Amino acid sequence: MITLSELSVHTYNWQEALSNTISNPAELLDLLQLEHSLLPDAIKANELFTLRVPRDFVAKMEKGNPKDPLLLQVLPLGKEFIESPAYSLDPLNESNQTPYKGVIHKYYGRLLLITTGACAINCRFCFRRHFPYQDNQLNTKQWDNALSYIASNNTIKEVILSGGDPLVSNDKRLARLVEALEHIPHVDTLRIHTRLPLMIPQRITETMLQWFTNSRLKPVMVIHCNHPNEVDLAVEKALLKLHKAGAVLLNQAVLLKGVNDSAKTLTELSQKLFQSSVMPYYLHTLDRVKGAAHFAVEDNTAAQLIREMMKINPGYLVPKLVREVAGTENKQLIPL
Repeated sequence: MITLSELSVHTYNWQEALSNTISNPAELLDLLQLEHSLLPDAIKANELFTLRVPRDFVAKMEKGNPKDPLLLQVLPLGKEFIESPAYSLDPLNESNQTPYKGVIHKYYGRLLLITTGACAINCRFCFRRHFPYQDNQLNTKQWDNALSYIASNNTIKEVILSGGDPLVSNDKRLARLVEALEHIPHVDTLRIHTRLPLMIPQRITETMLQWFTNSRLKPVMVIHCNHPNEVDLAVEKALLKLHKAGAVLLNQAVLLKGVNDSAKTLTELSQKLFQSSVMPYYLHTLDRVKGAAHFAVEDNTAAQLIREMMKINPGYLVPKLVREVAGTENKQLIPL
């Protein structure tokens, strides 16, 4: 059996790490020395949304602890079968905001390109866990349609690469996309939303930095880090490489019951990321996607957490507490 000490050795490249993720609930429980009483529910919930987690991320989890905050983000649970009328398959109504395949245009001045449906990790709270990625796989003609749509709308200043996780795609494909965006005069910012620097820090290669930070487009990367335990030395080095190359680094976290719903954890998260030049951006309340209701934290509790953070951290290390509401013109600030 593979041990966690073996998993923590970063001797392989990012493609190998990506292809060698854990997808079997029994294997995950064995690696973490957890009781197999969790297995029946994990197998059932795995049919709803497949387990996928990189081995390096598993190496950061505490053995024998079924409530480890990193484990809870990825372990399929029976709670995912809880039915709630407030939760749906498409909580942000993205299916009605796609003018072309692979394009999601919700807000003024910016839009998302779905570059891939693949991720290095399947987070159990993902608001796109039911997204029809198979209907948004783009061929060359469809990419041309998406780029033409951007070129025809001069209000679009920022293009956001999303997914899935855009950094799962290979560098050649992403470099071609960035080059095409460079030729659209009114686009001036390229933003990437990704968990790869946290999951597989080997992904931040010199080739990746070349296409991301050496174009005329302002490079912005939003990592999705929810707990300070996600950040180890390898992650710190990857983030600092991005910063030194000129990328603006931001973090948006999701507030998750049992994972990070304490002021101490959130404060440490901001402080730890700041050491790697990552600034807090948003703390999102849970998007009400079917299967994730057990992660929800009440708004009044969320507001209290932010107020407690403000007593400890300087203002620039306190994220905005927001909710995304389908059909609105921007993220909605939650009153404190």
